[in-house]
Amino acid sequence: MTRKRSAGLLLYRGAGPAVEVLLAHMGGPFWATKDEGAWTVPKGEYDEDESPEAAARREFQEELGVAPPGGEPVPLGSVTQTGGKLVIAWALRGELDPAGITPGTFAMEWPKGSGRMREFPEIDRVAWFGPDEARRKMVTKQRVFLDRLAELLQGAEGAEGTGPGSQ
Repeated sequence: MTRKRSAGLLLYRGAGPAVEVLLAHMGGPFWATKDEGAWTVPKGEYDEDESPEAAARREFQEELGVAPPGGEPVPLGSVTQTGGKLVIAWALRGELDPAGITPGTFAMEWPKGSGRMREFPEIDRVAWFGPDEARRKMVTKQRVFLDRLAELLQGAEGAEGTGPGSQ
């Protein structure tokens, strides 16, 4: 069996202590009443015939209904989630108005065992969070992406520009 893989973009804005990241709250009935640990990097699965970075851009658009901002994504590496899925992420500086998203949907039997298929949003909302709040909200295994982003931004403070992806 092939291991499931997802790729995503961690959008960020600001710098230093004022940096914020854009997270997506997972949609569907299982996540509807959960908050802490229920937010994720906007991401999705991809096949072997697609590059992970191309998949991250495509999934951003599919999940949020808006194209990702321009700019060059900076690799944040990968993590293996509790269920075994490999998640690869990139940091990308940019702006996005959470009110402007139009999430994609998926179908599933709900209630389970009812024989009725229902449509649910892939994500039901997005929001900007500072590092501490983002850490509480994010899926546990993805929190390392916040650490890696902080390292990148800290390393860029002394360099010309305003951080990864600045132009």
